[in-house]
Amino acid sequence: MNFSLVLLAVSAGLFLGILIFFEAGRRWGKRQILRDSEGAHTGTSAIDGAVLALLGLLLAFTFSGAASRFDDRRQLIINETNAIGTAYYRLSLLSVDSSQLVREKFRRYVDSRLEFYRRIQDSEVALRELANQKKLQNEIWNESLEASLVPGAHPDAARLLLPALNAMFDIQATRTRTLRIHPPLVIYFLLFVVSLLSAALAGYGMAKAKKRNWFHTIGFAVILAVSVYVIIDLEFPRHGLIRLDEFDRALSDLRADINP
Repeated sequence: MNFSLVLLAVSAGLFLGILIFFEAGRRWGKRQILRDSEGAHTGTSAIDGAVLALLGLLLAFTFSGAASRFDDRRQLIINETNAIGTAYYRLSLLSVDSSQLVREKFRRYVDSRLEFYRRIQDSEVALRELANQKKLQNEIWNESLEASLVPGAHPDAARLLLPALNAMFDIQATRTRTLRIHPPLVIYFLLFVVSLLSAALAGYGMAKAKKRNWFHTIGFAVILAVSVYVIIDLEFPRHGLIRLDEFDRALSDLRADINP
């Protein structure tokens, strides 16, 4: 199922929910005014302010966290590109024949890394590419270790190349695990609940008006729905409108540089 369509449906549902709760709060407020015109709104401003402050805190918390993780993922792309480039160029410490064999494995490894992120929405393909990367890592490590010990290799080949390979493999594992780092679902559930309750309280507070203020009502619903849409889209930058494609070009450019 298309992530963007699902996210759009969730945001649209939140938008409609806010309108419904706003109207429910307004009607409840009018009933309370009929029962007690003077005391219906006594002391409610403090509660309204507290709930709206909580809503603002939740929005700020979720947006800040999503933006921070987005920046971390962009930085990891650059870090991995640098790590692969460093390890690749240190292959020149090996003998010519040995380095050519390992370089070919490097090219296949980079191709697999690029394909993994291009097809990440297809879980079957993504898992297959991860398995392929693990296999290539073992082959690159074993062949590099053997090649660093044969005649013709630089005396410091093992000391310089193997740590670079280790860093390259570590950043791959870090990026893979980072894909699964998200806030608990209860945070989003709480955000939705507080958004709806805030709408109900806002509607209750506007019950004194004879006519509905559609500008503020719809504006409130649109702002909250769009904010939640952006937050969730930012949290999953490989699936929605917000993408990391520009930063993926760093790895694509490296692949072009290491062509035979």
